[in-house]
Amino acid sequence: MKKSSTLAQYGRSKEKRSDAKLVVLSLAINELGFVKYSSIHEGNFADSSDITTVLDNLVLNTGQSPKTVVMDAGIATAENLKVIREKGYHYVCVSRERLKDYGYASQGELVEVETKSGKIITLKKVKPANNGSYYYEINSPEKALKEQSMKTSFEQKFEANLEIAKAALSKRGGTKKINKVHERIGRYKEQASSTHGRYKIEVIEDKERGVATDITWEKIEEKEQYKQESLGRYFLQTSMDMEETPNVWHVYNIIREVEATFRTLKTDLDLRPIYHKNDESTKAHLHLGILAYWLVNTIRCHLKAQGIRWSWSEILRIASTQTFITTKGQNTAGAHIQTRKCSEPSEDLKLIQQKLGIRPRPTRIESNEKSVAQKEKLKKIKTLNRSTSPPI
Repeated sequence: MKKSSTLAQYGRSKEKRSDAKLVVLSLAINELGFVKYSSIHEGNFADSSDITTVLDNLVLNTGQSPKTVVMDAGIATAENLKVIREKGYHYVCVSRERLKDYGYASQGELVEVETKSGKIITLKKVKPANNGSYYYEINSPEKALKEQSMKTSFEQKFEANLEIAKAALSKRGGTKKINKVHERIGRYKEQASSTHGRYKIEVIEDKERGVATDITWEKIEEKEQYKQESLGRYFLQTSMDMEETPNVWHVYNIIREVEATFRTLKTDLDLRPIYHKNDESTKAHLHLGILAYWLVNTIRCHLKAQGIRWSWSEILRIASTQTFITTKGQNTAGAHIQTRKCSEPSEDLKLIQQKLGIRPRPTRIESNEKSVAQKEKLKKIKTLNRSTSPPI
């Protein structure tokens, strides 16, 4: 984007792209997932910066006051939660803090909920906190597998760096001075900020020579056990004391579905990265994405009303299994023949088409399309015969 752009600014990137400028799109949606208010901000606009303005603009532009504000952890600061309650609204969000030494509510039972991907997660109500919020412990096996993979990767990288530092102690020209070795380990710790706290690292020194002779490390058993037990676990925080625990998950799941849909649209519509050179084109492109989301959410609402809760990415995958096949050929008469056939839809696609009122074979005519194109005949061009032409 142009350097003169006011929208494109450097900010916090979830993809760790500190080299790229950002543009922030904020949306306010209703309980069915439809957009009620949208705004485009500069890239350095923080998610938690101005919840008051967002809520006031929502009421001003829609004429309706929200009953419940569903947020992700980036917006759910203590100050924003306080503002929401002062305005008379309820909130549901992912807690920014991990609860420790907590107990479960006496009436709280373990509840299993099936996600849209068919995975089972468990919810359990935690004893009310002193800050006026209610918490629900969520355990997701799918999330645990993902976090386990990330944990293993970070640990392997951290230990590999320590091995390099240790090997340098016995190499000619390697880093051996005590202060330099500690600085090197400090840099590795900085790179593995979420990992090094579970390790006990010891540098064996030769104080007379002022050099390090060995580096040893081991995992701290208590911290490692706590980390292992917390994989796949997080907490939902809400101001509502809901009698039925699954309701909390279904309310929060609205924002998860919106985020999942936009992740697909960002790729399909080239919303990320944005290549436009001026702010007006950028806004137009983002507004196109919002219109596309309206269409997608309309389709999903029709399907959900009839018991189909597949994600948009899954619907696209199912729809892509039906294709058109064009066959071209030439017969003995020299005519070019083209036949266009539509493949049979899968059972899942038939179900979607039936619920949406779409024909299983979306062609203009039910039978296979066939066309014949005759070869164009060569035209005779009259030329003058030089032998018979009159003399000039």
